[in-house]
Amino acid sequence: MSRWLPIVCLMTRTNLLRDAAFRNVYLSSSVSAFGSQVGYVALPLVAVLALHAGPGEVGLLSGLGTLAVLVAGLPAGAWVDRVRRLPVMIAADLARAALFASVPVLWWVGELTMGQLYAVAITAGICTLFFDVASQSLVPQLVGRERLTAANSLLVGTNAAMDISGRSFAGVLVGVVGAPSAIALDALSYLWSAAFLARLRSPGPPPAAPGERVARRIGDGLLFVFGHPILRAALLQGTMVNLGFPLYAVLLPVLLVSQLGHPEWVLGAYLSIGGLGTLAGSATAHLVGRRLGRGRAAWIVSLITTPAALVVPFVGDGAWTWIAAAGWFVLTYRTGLNNVLLVSFRQEVTPDAMLGRMTATTRLLLMGAVGAGGLLAGLIGEVWDVRTAMWAGAACMSLSWLPIFLSPLRQHH
Repeated sequence: MSRWLPIVCLMTRTNLLRDAAFRNVYLSSSVSAFGSQVGYVALPLVAVLALHAGPGEVGLLSGLGTLAVLVAGLPAGAWVDRVRRLPVMIAADLARAALFASVPVLWWVGELTMGQLYAVAITAGICTLFFDVASQSLVPQLVGRERLTAANSLLVGTNAAMDISGRSFAGVLVGVVGAPSAIALDALSYLWSAAFLARLRSPGPPPAAPGERVARRIGDGLLFVFGHPILRAALLQGTMVNLGFPLYAVLLPVLLVSQLGHPEWVLGAYLSIGGLGTLAGSATAHLVGRRLGRGRAAWIVSLITTPAALVVPFVGDGAWTWIAAAGWFVLTYRTGLNNVLLVSFRQEVTPDAMLGRMTATTRLLLMGAVGAGGLLAGLIGEVWDVRTAMWAGAACMSLSWLPIFLSPLRQHH
């Protein structure tokens, strides 16, 4: 049977894309992901090139989207569970299109300010939060629990490809038309995304208890997530990974460019290798999960890749730069694979009526771990040095298989 697994996986994905409902969600996700990566590169460049922003202003601009998740995450999940998910996604797309379209318009008329960029960043971050929570709640309704791993493999893998191609294209586009005009492509991508979603018929939401307060609904969501052994293990594993990755990545520019004197393209190549690893992991998650069993795959692949976590801190001159980059590829491969498998597990074990709150709670904690990892990287780098921060990241990453291994999740197929 094992020799037929690649064919079975390919047929499953092909059948998914023949499903008109999923195909439109897939196309919506792909086009908006590409545009988002253009905006990810172009928006800070608007601040730097058009408004002459300093490092502190650029740092604040990049952090405001994360702040939106931390502030609005739990209420967003409680609200999404009470409404139809598809209209939320379309409204979020249209709002983001208008927000990003305002940037080139205001720049063309000479009225663009950093305050307006901050407003765009935080409002778009809130829209993205609602879109993502609604999207992860909608997909199980469209494809059914039995096809979630294949669906998430397609979605995560394509988004990883868009991350790589979008950022590369953004650099070229900014050089040709300028950063403010490049933002217009981001706005257009959200309009395309909304157009694909508008072709769907909206499935209704699960029934919500009438008159139930938001605080009560948020509390029920927290109790459900932390009381479920599979969700708790998946969340702890993800938190360890999201804490460890910034300890590696945040100070890479300091180490590679400032301390080791590598040209900027080496940093770009290093980060692109990570994107390719995520793409490879998400693309093969369905196959590996079928061969090993998805629960076993989640912890066995993590355990096998532990040596790579211990290689990355040796990044240096000569061959060690690329040996460490190979380790980085292996780690990001593991991340891409686990993103698919663990997101699918979370969606499978969560009732429809709780999907929004589960997703919002998970995003809150995982994004909080990313922020904490970034702050910890800066603290360790200041008190000790950059490599000490990277070794702390290696410790988190190398132990992150344990929560899955010690939970009932390892037995799941």
